[in-house]
Amino acid sequence: MAYTVMSNMSESHEQTGLEDVSDKDISRLRKLAREWMDIAESDVMVQRKNDWRNLHDLKPSKPMILFETFTVAGFFDDGDLVCENELLRNVEKTFASNLKQYHELGDDIVLEPYFRVAWKVSRSDYGVKIEERHVKDSLAYLSNFPVSTPGDISKLKERSFAVDREITLKFKNRLENIFGDIMPVRIGNFDNFFPEIGYTPFLGNNFIGITMDLFKLIGNENMLLWPYDHPDDLHRLLRFLCDDRIRFYNWMMEENLLTFNTDNQFAGPSSYGYVSDLPDPESDETVKLDKLWAWPESQETTPVSPKMFDEFFLPYIAEVSNMFGMSYYGCCEPVDDRLEYIRKAIPNLRTVSISAWNNFEKIGEQLGRDYVHCKKPNPTFISGETPDWDSAKKDISDSFNACKNGNIEFVVRDVYTINGDNKRLREWVEMTKKAVGL
Repeated sequence: MAYTVMSNMSESHEQTGLEDVSDKDISRLRKLAREWMDIAESDVMVQRKNDWRNLHDLKPSKPMILFETFTVAGFFDDGDLVCENELLRNVEKTFASNLKQYHELGDDIVLEPYFRVAWKVSRSDYGVKIEERHVKDSLAYLSNFPVSTPGDISKLKERSFAVDREITLKFKNRLENIFGDIMPVRIGNFDNFFPEIGYTPFLGNNFIGITMDLFKLIGNENMLLWPYDHPDDLHRLLRFLCDDRIRFYNWMMEENLLTFNTDNQFAGPSSYGYVSDLPDPESDETVKLDKLWAWPESQETTPVSPKMFDEFFLPYIAEVSNMFGMSYYGCCEPVDDRLEYIRKAIPNLRTVSISAWNNFEKIGEQLGRDYVHCKKPNPTFISGETPDWDSAKKDISDSFNACKNGNIEFVVRDVYTINGDNKRLREWVEMTKKAVGL
């Protein structure tokens, strides 16, 4: 997964910083807001939303294609931003980067006719300090693993949660003063991975992440050994993390911070939430967890056998997932060897992430037409100095054929370096359309 380094262990607050805003910044945002709204209210967007909804309703109009561009070095250069105010630059980046993707890629990106602001939510640590050492200019990192022995579990404390309504509402009101006459500004949900105000690409994504935090607390070696050496202690720690997630999402609901995530907010990693079986964002229904998407996954337990996964880890992941109305399971990990357990444990499962590490034929047979196949193309084929178009095409064709022309979406993630060759992104989109008969 691309953003493990930005986990939900801690988040910092910023001041609003909007007391001094230049006319140039205001003019820039108003221009982008007009361009955004022209696209968002077009017939193209209406059709795309219908197509995404049909797919997630298991009645696909066509395969859907979406490219995660915010990871791609050089696709959108922050040096192209005009706004001088730091927070307004975040808003400008949201506008400009999405508009660039719309104009240049030809994928099925959706722009909604409103701007969303995330609640400024913070969470304390677990009573122990997690220190991460990061590699320069890389996502690679290493934790200090503060729970090194079962005895260290006693050091853990329940996390506390807080929302800064004043800062969030002040930010929303300032944006409304700048471009509210052009497009509405809505507030709700939060971003697990990008806590900055104004730029929150994972807004509305109800990430569970139990085994991510387990890894950061005890390390990979202990994750593999404790099922044998300390099974009761491992269950105790997983119970603690499960209860933490339950408390957090119930707190979000009780504080009225959640909104329906059935628009272009992410139901899973870079996959939209359009679906008919959950309330529309315009609904007047009371927002409850059982009317929202959730994103369970467990990349960290890939080396664990399916039976051991089912015994130790899946029950806690499923307990949180089943609080929600619908689940998108998985990220980069293979699931073809444990999908039978996942389907049984999480009955609200709708979408499954199919990374390059899966057996396409096997998982295609298991999913059939009962679930959405979220194919994650192998990013290495279009990354680096020179793309490997033959392998990229075969990757798409093999997945599409394994899906038996069922419910499939292609969501490209984790492309980082493209040698400055932005045009290859659109080339990949056009190649994929041709490969699936679009």
